[in-house]
Amino acid sequence: MIHEVDEALRRLIREEALQGSDVEVVFDAPTKDWAARRNSPTVNLYLYDLREDLRRKQRGLLNEYDERGTTVVARHLPPRYIKLSYLLTAWTQRPEDEHRLLSSLLMCFLAREAVPPALLSGRMAELALPVPLTVALPPPEDRSFADVWTALGGELKPSLDIVVSAPVDAAAVLAVGPPVREGLSVDLGGVDGGYADDRVGHQPQPVTDDGEQPRLAMRRDRSVRHP
Repeated sequence: MIHEVDEALRRLIREEALQGSDVEVVFDAPTKDWAARRNSPTVNLYLYDLREDLRRKQRGLLNEYDERGTTVVARHLPPRYIKLSYLLTAWTQRPEDEHRLLSSLLMCFLAREAVPPALLSGRMAELALPVPLTVALPPPEDRSFADVWTALGGELKPSLDIVVSAPVDAAAVLAVGPPVREGLSVDLGGVDGGYADDRVGHQPQPVTDDGEQPRLAMRRDRSVRHP
């Protein structure tokens, strides 16, 4: 799933923001050593955090139907959504060029609320579910971007926070029993020691032991109280 999101973001940046330029798109950690080795214009998408998107978590099971769409043949756990947080930075020789490139990246992501379906591949394309994304939202209270740069050992740099909520198929399938073909049949005590067949959706047929004309058997009705 992660590599499919990586490839979708790479294609989006190349086709929409860079528009065929020779700027590289990489996913390396932007450490001080990496920055010293870089020698060409680069867009860096560093994946620094993964956590479940609890706002999109669903309960229960999803039914899978047969070709006619009338019979349940299996039940599935709903997909889970994982938030992938990327630190997006632009690297050139001059700050002015970096700001210009970062502006193009910002406009590219602001124009979309989800990853375009045409850019998805593999299992994510098969799921045919939306893949929401956000850009430049305030960070959660439990972390800041300065902490990320400190952990990387690099200097603070203008960046965009890209968060993609990617659906993940749990792949858990629960088998179901065969469909019900008949009504429920229960034997209840009838009149004069006989028995009546109380079938859901059918009228009871009283039975007697002496072979006389059957009489109407008493139906148990819990809604009626007897003295």
